[in-house]
Amino acid sequence: MINEQVTNHFLERIANALERIAPPEKKINNLDESEGFIYESKTGLIRPIDNINRISIKLLQGIIPQKTLLLENTINFSNDLPANNALLWGSRGTGKSSLVKSVHAEVILLTSTKYLKLVEIHREDISDLPELLTLLSKYQKYKFILLCDDLSFDAGENIYKSLKAALDGGIEGKPNNVVFYATSNRRHLMPRDMVENEQSTAINPSESVEEKVSLSDRFGLWIGFHNISQEIYLDIIFAYINEYKIPIEKEKLKSKALEWSITRGARSGRVAWQFIQDLAGKTKTKII
Repeated sequence: MINEQVTNHFLERIANALERIAPPEKKINNLDESEGFIYESKTGLIRPIDNINRISIKLLQGIIPQKTLLLENTINFSNDLPANNALLWGSRGTGKSSLVKSVHAEVILLTSTKYLKLVEIHREDISDLPELLTLLSKYQKYKFILLCDDLSFDAGENIYKSLKAALDGGIEGKPNNVVFYATSNRRHLMPRDMVENEQSTAINPSESVEEKVSLSDRFGLWIGFHNISQEIYLDIIFAYINEYKIPIEKEKLKSKALEWSITRGARSGRVAWQFIQDLAGKTKTKII
């Protein structure tokens, strides 16, 4: 009898010790605090953002087809209809991540929903994606747009396999309350030399290349962004000028805007925004 009591006491102490050692179940208690969040790998949770860095969708010029595709897909997702993961690929500074953030705001405005949340996960944390998806799947009341900006993979990296399985290749599949939007400068997320190297060293080269390309195939929408013309560049500038009421003569504006793009060797939405910030500072105009 004494031995049994000692054994039970010993087992109880072990059970209590294991409970103290075991990590507590992760819970998200702040989903109503913001429309936007950032995933933090240290805690495995998401942190609310006070103000999402975004602009009105009407200020995104020269990308009407891209706007339409992503907006329709996101509205479907918000309305519990089928929606695709989306890969926004193309030239730098052409408005890929800006469009995702603006579409999120526009859908909230159009549908009056309080439950559509934008969650950003950094590229270096992609290996945590399966765990994050499992966590978000517990909150079916909410819809989550999961954004990874500037997603690409370099030689020697294998975390792309975690991404591929998490999107729709695993037995569990992607949660129905999550859609994944990624931006990248590469259409296939892999540099050409990496694919060619894999092809040259693989037992079956065609299968190796197919595996790399199949990662992009996990995205039902491929939305391309390309270098913009001078006309569209100026349209972007004029839209900002009208929105923020920056005082400047139209002819001077055109010449200054073109000079700005020439000195930077590029025309893009990012270059246009940098010009507007410079001009707003010089004219003492607040644009935030």
